[in-house]
Amino acid sequence: MFSKATLRPSLLKHVQRHCQKAIHAQNSSATASSRFASTLVISDPLVSGPDGDITPPGTQAAVTAAKQLGAEDSIHLLVVSDKPPSKIPAGVAKVFHVPIGDRLAETVASSVQTVVPLADSTTVVGTSSKFGSTVIPRAAALLESSPITDILEVHDADTFTRPLYAGNVLAKVKSKNVSAVKVLSVRPTSFEKAELVDASDIETVDAVTPFDKAKWVGESVSQSDRPDLGSASIVVSGGRGVKSNENFAVLEKLADKLGAAIGASRAAVDAGFCPNDWQVGQTGKVVAPDLYIACGISGAIQHLSGMKDSKTIVAINTDPDAPIFQVADYGLKADLFDVVPEMADKV
Repeated sequence: MFSKATLRPSLLKHVQRHCQKAIHAQNSSATASSRFASTLVISDPLVSGPDGDITPPGTQAAVTAAKQLGAEDSIHLLVVSDKPPSKIPAGVAKVFHVPIGDRLAETVASSVQTVVPLADSTTVVGTSSKFGSTVIPRAAALLESSPITDILEVHDADTFTRPLYAGNVLAKVKSKNVSAVKVLSVRPTSFEKAELVDASDIETVDAVTPFDKAKWVGESVSQSDRPDLGSASIVVSGGRGVKSNENFAVLEKLADKLGAAIGASRAAVDAGFCPNDWQVGQTGKVVAPDLYIACGISGAIQHLSGMKDSKTIVAINTDPDAPIFQVADYGLKADLFDVVPEMADKV
């Protein structure tokens, strides 16, 4: 090895010039990579409406989260559906449409793997919905990345707040994924929904092969005139204190008067008082309405984790020591069968 002193001046200048060129090329490559990198948002299944198939509220919130990552001008949307969307969240620069009609998580994850290099994406964002929770781990595995899930707050492109221990602890975590694509899921109720606009720039991706070890047969979705539980502005929920399936009619009358969705605790669902899709909590739906009325719900940790972000919480329970009162803005120690009918009559 030569020291600097043993090199002739002309040779030394030649070496220095080549080193400077190499450093300049490396910096230019890094700058270009940063300039053209994008964030890919995975759409939840489209929702049919009078304006066609539109992007659901959860994905609208995911686009808002993507903007907070610093990807204001480079957000792409992945839609796996037999039809392209007619309405998409404002801020999406381009839609990658994979024309496959099934909703298998494996097919969607494979679509993510295919589209990431096409979109030159450095970050993938999905929702922590039931759909997103099945897709995100699979997509992360295919991309050889460790996902950060159920994000409640975005501090910067690498730092996030997420819940631990059923929401009893909020952890501030930092991604050290410098080489792999970052894979994130966000809690939709923690972010504002981006406004819907007409879809314009749509690219069809035909290179994805559907997963062939399972077959999408279909889904059975209960139809109701009430608002969707996950996006309703008012929710009336019942727990074990409702005592029976028939008694839920008391809550339904109040919900109809308020234009509210109906929810339930896991105890009420397990007891057969109401269907599974009414369940609110850690193993059910996470909601954050403007008004949450909890009737006969004691407030187990698992239930609180699914509704404590509600803007106003009203609790009705005969037990003054029920944990639900610790998170409630307004608490009423009373029998729900006396109070709820009176509330319905006065609305």
